[in-house]
Amino acid sequence: MLNANFQNSGLRQKVDQLMNILFAGGVNNPMDSIEQLSYLLFLRLMSENDDEYADLSKNYQRVFSGKYAKYAWGNFVTLTGDQLFDSAREAIEKLHELPSMPQTGKLLFNRATLKIYDRPTLRAVIQVINEMDLSEHEGVDLKGDMYEYLLNQIATSGTNGQFRTPRHIIDMIVKLVNPQPGKRIIDPACGTAGFLIAAFNHIKEQNTSKAEIQRGRLTGDKLDAAQWKFMETQAFTGFDNDANMVKISILNLYLHRLEKADIRFFNPLTQSLGGVYPSQQYDYVLANPPFSGAIQKESILEDINLSTRDTEKLFLKWFIDHLAPNGRCGIIVPNGILFGSDKASLRLREMLLKQCDLQAVITLPSGTFKPYAGVATAILIFEKKGVTKDVWFYELSADGFSMTDTRMPVKENDIPDILTRFPKREESEKSFLVPASEIASNNFELMPARYKAQKISLVSHDSPVEIIDDILKLEDEIQTRLLNLKKQVKA
Repeated sequence: MLNANFQNSGLRQKVDQLMNILFAGGVNNPMDSIEQLSYLLFLRLMSENDDEYADLSKNYQRVFSGKYAKYAWGNFVTLTGDQLFDSAREAIEKLHELPSMPQTGKLLFNRATLKIYDRPTLRAVIQVINEMDLSEHEGVDLKGDMYEYLLNQIATSGTNGQFRTPRHIIDMIVKLVNPQPGKRIIDPACGTAGFLIAAFNHIKEQNTSKAEIQRGRLTGDKLDAAQWKFMETQAFTGFDNDANMVKISILNLYLHRLEKADIRFFNPLTQSLGGVYPSQQYDYVLANPPFSGAIQKESILEDINLSTRDTEKLFLKWFIDHLAPNGRCGIIVPNGILFGSDKASLRLREMLLKQCDLQAVITLPSGTFKPYAGVATAILIFEKKGVTKDVWFYELSADGFSMTDTRMPVKENDIPDILTRFPKREESEKSFLVPASEIASNNFELMPARYKAQKISLVSHDSPVEIIDDILKLEDEIQTRLLNLKKQVKA
């Protein structure tokens, strides 16, 4: 759930207002709306940072200086009509050329253009953004939650197997994987960077003093300077082959103070980093890769060495290959990988058991990704060490939300039970352990239904003679009632 401080800040209402203004002004695609708001928000924040850094140091080289000074946010607030449109469009299209613009900004504004053509709509949007209070309140930075809420407006996802992973599912996976400071984390299909930000928040929460937590502040005050520097500059890597998603991811990380995270427009299944495979291994892999579509055979990296064109299987092989020794992985896969009889699925399952410690298979209900998709999926938690001795299965049936398109909150929720039982792999009505040897003897299949113990209930039945007697008595009773009814009709 979003931070209570955000819910009470008024920013949620501002976001709703912006989306309504854009829709009424002809920007009907939520992805376009979020893209345009991202450009304008970044422009405002960069301008404010420019002023702040200039006040702190006389040696600071302003981003908005010389002929580029006209692109500073404050200049747009007073403009109207064509002058506003032309100035805003020029700023958005030219900012990536600035030599002093940070790499984050260059990536965000690459090939950017203004799509808010209605002049009054553009002015209204700029005025609302200008009115937003984006400052910290009692040490709580609300900008990240604001952008997360904005990303929830994406309603056209689900094409080509891509759709937003519910935040509560991301948070559960991150808690199960339990990333630690000083380690490298990657999501090679990062989308809006939800997994990376959840990992950042988890590390902060695990390293925040009780006093700060009681104040509602995840400050990470127990992290030392070196740990903070590593987290801000080296810990997080994300790839995506959708340029729009890369831009959204960049701003999302920027608003969470991770502007130096390594985010790239890159397809790891078809492109090689530095010509070596695997070029870099990571301590944690967190991902929900695309589930549909097939890559052209000649485009797939030969080093992946898997006889399939299916993206979800290729990604799983990539995850295993790029996980460092003792590294941990938490990913979502379609159920087909758990039981498929094709060579690629079989090989992947064998690798999970023989080259990794497959610790958990958590099946999710098919409504988890509604309204985007109804595909049946599962979470895999594994570690790159030793071999698997046994696998903990959990059949999640409720995640705290209805399994309808609206996904409204409900009381039923298995997630707290999963988080409680997972550390010791405790068994229950919904969870059980299966030896790896038994799984291997069943074609390495990982569907829990194959191994779940069947409950046999003893039922006591009457003897056949007693049943016949009961039937005859019922027939006599029916006959008697019919005769009485006949007499009443004649009378």
